[in-house]
Amino acid sequence: MTPPTPPSPTTSPCVRLCTLNDDDTCVGCGRTLDDIRQWSTMSDEARAACVSRAHDRLRALGLPVRTAPVSSRRR
Repeated sequence: MTPPTPPSPTTSPCVRLCTLNDDDTCVGCGRTLDDIRQWSTMSDEARAACVSRAHDRLRALGLPVRTAPVSSRRR
């Protein structure tokens, strides 16, 4: 299985599953609260590094790495 391709460094990795765990890490995208706060001021290089670290965090937590927003579910 081929790992997902990370989004462009200028694209937010947010997948609209915004929930922070006890370590202030989003279980949707893997960014820390500080990463999320600083995203808009990061360079493309810093954003690429942030996304890479976020994917590593998700894998370490045993969570899937998502590269697109989860579509809303209709009832």
